[in-house]
Amino acid sequence: MFGELGELIRGMYTTMKVALQKPVTIQYPEVKREVRPRFKGRHELKRYDNGLEKCIGCALCAAACPADAIFVEASENTDENRFSPGERYASTYEINLLRCIYCGFCADACPTEAIVLEHDYELSFYDRASAIYTKDMLIVDVPVNGNPTPQVVEPGSFDRAIPDMENPK
Repeated sequence: MFGELGELIRGMYTTMKVALQKPVTIQYPEVKREVRPRFKGRHELKRYDNGLEKCIGCALCAAACPADAIFVEASENTDENRFSPGERYASTYEINLLRCIYCGFCADACPTEAIVLEHDYELSFYDRASAIYTKDMLIVDVPVNGNPTPQVVEPGSFDRAIPDMENPK
C-alpha cells in the first residue's frame, strides 16, 4: 500500500512541476517564431547595388537541383538592353516550390550568389499553378540608389560599375 501511495505522490509531483512551467506553445498567426540562421526558406534572386541582376543565366542552379525544380532560359545582353553584367541574363527563371526539397544546392552552385534561400517560411498555395514562382516573384526590389533593368550602358563599361566584378571573393 505504501508503494502505491509513493507512486501516486511522485506522479502528482511530476504533474505539478510541469504545470508550473512556462508553456512552449507559440500563437502562430499573431506571433511569428524566429528562424535559425541556417534555415532555408523561400528563394530570392538578388541584385547588385546599381540595380543589375546578379543572375547571368548560366543554369548551374538548374543542373545542381536534384528535384529538377528549376527552369532557366538565357538570353543575350546588349549595351542598349542590359539586365546583368555578364554576356547573358535569365530571361525566364522559374522554380516549382512543390518539387523543391530546399536542399540549397542551387545556392551553392551559383557562381554569382544570385539565388539565396531566405527565411520566409509562410508558403501556401491554393492550386498547383500558383506554386510555380517566376522571375518577377523571386527577384528583389531595385536598391535605393540603383536603376531598374533593363539599363542602357556604354560599351565595355558595365563591369566597372559593379564592385564585385573588380574584386571577386
